[in-house]
Amino acid sequence: MNAPIVVQAIRFGFLVLLWLFVFAAFRVVRSDVFGASRPRVTAVPTTRPPSVPKTKSRRRGKSAKHLFVTAGSLAGTKIDLTDVPVSIGRAEDSTLILTDDYASSRHAKLTLREGNWYVEDLGSTNGTYLDRTKVAGPMLVPPGAPIRIGKTVLELRT
Repeated sequence: MNAPIVVQAIRFGFLVLLWLFVFAAFRVVRSDVFGASRPRVTAVPTTRPPSVPKTKSRRRGKSAKHLFVTAGSLAGTKIDLTDVPVSIGRAEDSTLILTDDYASSRHAKLTLREGNWYVEDLGSTNGTYLDRTKVAGPMLVPPGAPIRIGKTVLELRT
C-alpha cells in the first residue's frame, strides 16, 4: 500500500537531482563561453605604489621598459614596466588580463631580478612558452623574444 508512494517519491527525487545536474552543467558552460559576469579590463598599467619611495632602478641600458601584446585578442596593448612584477592571466586582479580561452586564471608572472626580466609559469594548464621552449621554472627573457600564452603572444621591448 505504501510502496507506490515510496516509488513515486524516489522518482521525483531522482528527477529533481537530474535537473540540478543539468542547471549546474549549463552554468559551467555559460561561464566558460561568456566569462565572468563583470566587465573585464583589458590592461592595467603598472605603477609604483605611493608608499614605496622612488630609488635608482637597477635597470640600465638593455633592460626592457615595455611589454607589448603582438598577437591575440589584445594585440597592440602596451604596458610600461616598472620594478613591480607583472601578473598575467584571466583573473581580475592580474596586471594583464587575458581574454584567451587557453589562459589560466593565474597563468604566468614576469619579474625583474638584477636588471633582467624573468618569466615564470604559475602551474597553468596549457603552459607558457618562451620562443619555442616550454617554461618549467624562472627563465631569462631577452628583449624581443616571444612569450606565448595560448593564442596571445607578448614581447619585452626597450
